[in-house]
Amino acid sequence: MSQSKSEMASDYESKHSGKVQQFLTFVLNDEVYGVDILHIREIIDYDNLTVVPLMPDFISGVINLRGNVVAVVNLARRFNHESKGIGKRTSIVIIDMQDNEGDSVEVGIVVDVVNEVIELAVTDIAAAPTFGAKIRADFIQGMAKIDDKLMILLDVNHVLSIKELSTVTE
Repeated sequence: MSQSKSEMASDYESKHSGKVQQFLTFVLNDEVYGVDILHIREIIDYDNLTVVPLMPDFISGVINLRGNVVAVVNLARRFNHESKGIGKRTSIVIIDMQDNEGDSVEVGIVVDVVNEVIELAVTDIAAAPTFGAKIRADFIQGMAKIDDKLMILLDVNHVLSIKELSTVTE
């Protein structure tokens, strides 16, 4: 697949004019998802999770991350899907979010496999579909067009609603 000069120039322009976003990609139940890299604090091995009674089923528990209690969300269950279980490459991705008061809050998400960081031109991101996705439409920031495949880009502010998670840290 070759590109014309104008297409190559357009690609160059979008990548070098601030119109590029980076996303961490990961696999969850054989689907590839992406999260804006600006929300990613760190990636850790799945370990030492403390189960908290009477929490919603999509909250796996909490971890102690350098003295801070961090809620850990099982994304598969958050999407009302079956969880694959814990494997060798299961990781917890620590997401940095803002609460309603503007304070920084860390939340962990359980993923099957962390892939890579990719760069996407803004023109490679399509609007979220209103139907047909395997998850709620408000969880989707957009759809990335990579080669001939689509990847769901998650809106972490909706997926990891602070209102729903605030009961854990209290």
